[in-house]
Amino acid sequence: MTIKPSGKPLGAPPGDDRYLKGAPVAARILAEVRAEAEAASAQGWMPRLVSISVGDTDAVQVYVRNQRRKAEQATIEFEERHFPDSVTAGELEAAIRGMNVDPRVTGIIIQRPVPDHIPIRMLQGAVHPLKDVEGMHPASIGNIVYNQLDLAPCTAAASVELLKETGLELKGLEVVVVGHSEIVGKPIAFLLMSEGATVTVCHHMTRSVAAHARRADALFVAVGKPRLIKSDMVKPGAAVIDIGINAETAPDGTSRLVGDVDTENVREVAAWITPVPGGVGPVTVAILLRNTMVALRRQREFYEATYGAGTEAERLAS
Repeated sequence: MTIKPSGKPLGAPPGDDRYLKGAPVAARILAEVRAEAEAASAQGWMPRLVSISVGDTDAVQVYVRNQRRKAEQATIEFEERHFPDSVTAGELEAAIRGMNVDPRVTGIIIQRPVPDHIPIRMLQGAVHPLKDVEGMHPASIGNIVYNQLDLAPCTAAASVELLKETGLELKGLEVVVVGHSEIVGKPIAFLLMSEGATVTVCHHMTRSVAAHARRADALFVAVGKPRLIKSDMVKPGAAVIDIGINAETAPDGTSRLVGDVDTENVREVAAWITPVPGGVGPVTVAILLRNTMVALRRQREFYEATYGAGTEAERLAS
């Protein structure tokens, strides 16, 4: 990375343009998804996304409404299947198994959180890999290790997509990921290693997160701790992808969403930084819908390899 005397890399945006906003990236992805979905539907293959939610959680309903709205914009059918808190893990697993063999279902997403008596990993493992649009089946995670990157966990893929928007060359890029969760931190590391980046992953046992973070050309943060990353922890000219979403209450009692990065101060040092909200979130939903089309292509290839070319109607009848 070439650095100017000001501490910013050559070609980095000025002023407020340092905000790496998700909406334009999401709009581009949704336009691509819509074009593919319309073409597939015209050929008799209708993409259909099924959402599974358990219990009544306000945040989940917000997620579902947003997913439905974006799916409709992309001409992907969206169906919500809601289960009561009393549902058992076995009943949910049976429902998922039924969707796995239903040729009308392209993809399945399990909304989190689920009640404590239901093991989320069991549900993720029950979704057939061909319908795993969340990219959370063990087979989907494993495929990333072998550089099959087109169906990755949505938030991780969205975060990497935003880094690509900077135009930085990923090969040899020094990247630090703060947070090593199975759905965000670890997949980000694998995705970026597949792109040729040099990746360091920090976690709660890392001795000096700041020392690692200050080396990073690109810094990803996903730990759920508001304003953890301060300006003195960021390399001048770095790209900062803030994945955290935290509710912060001000002294006057008002509440607002903030990330894991002290955005107002870090933006004076970084060349690019994602806002919270409005950064990774919109792209995550777009990636979910892009994954739905990846799933449809894979299912179509499987069907045609097994039974020969045909439309979805012929598949349903077979």
